[in-house]
Amino acid sequence: THRCPPPVGYVKAFAARHTRGPQATLGSAFVMARLLIVNADDFGISVGVNQGIVQAHVAGIVTSTSLMVDRPAAGDAVEHARHLPDLSVGLHFVEPDDVDIDDAARLADTLAGQLDRFHELVGRAPTHLDSHHHVHLEGKRLRSFAAAAGELGVPVRGDGSVKYIGGFYGQWEWGVTDLSHVQPEYLERLLREEVLEGHNEIACHPAASADLDSIYKHERLVELETLTRPGLGDAVEQLGISLVGYDSLRRPG
Repeated sequence: THRCPPPVGYVKAFAARHTRGPQATLGSAFVMARLLIVNADDFGISVGVNQGIVQAHVAGIVTSTSLMVDRPAAGDAVEHARHLPDLSVGLHFVEPDDVDIDDAARLADTLAGQLDRFHELVGRAPTHLDSHHHVHLEGKRLRSFAAAAGELGVPVRGDGSVKYIGGFYGQWEWGVTDLSHVQPEYLERLLREEVLEGHNEIACHPAASADLDSIYKHERLVELETLTRPGLGDAVEQLGISLVGYDSLRRPG
């Protein structure tokens, strides 16, 4: 069955650093902007998830998503994305069952294959790279992802360019639902206390229906309600946070 990544783990270790982001001048001092990417993982895993991500973008604060190119609803996801020019779309790498991705050569080939498939579906390169269950952060795998991302001129989750905030998740213990961490009050606390100067990312997993084989299903419906709560966008703005997509970090080339 499908399992979502834990709220903390490998990403915390690799993303403790974040680079300096855009600056604004205030008098003689530089004031760093607080920039927030709200990225919805699992685009393409099911029609219900796709619909939830679209709703969370159009009526909520989601600015970015990560596409699973080999899932049944990937084509449906791409069709939605074609009508959403402000939605950044990156690659959500999925580890195949029959490939040892600790073998650097096999990982490079597998990643290249999924990037090729992304380009076939979307018609362009991804705005960023990440992975299902954060598998790209285990062992020495990040090197391969960083190399591919470098060639594309895009960031990869955990490379230090963005501070990853992973607390917005409804199962902090395997199989045990805890909706307090996907409620508006908790999200607003993350916005208030965790979003720092420079680029930040909050990951999420919204869905409009629980039409997937996963232990993390109904929590997604609550995430969607929270991410589209009326007034949330105003609250983000009042905190001095600017919502941006991963495309804001793409290097020209």
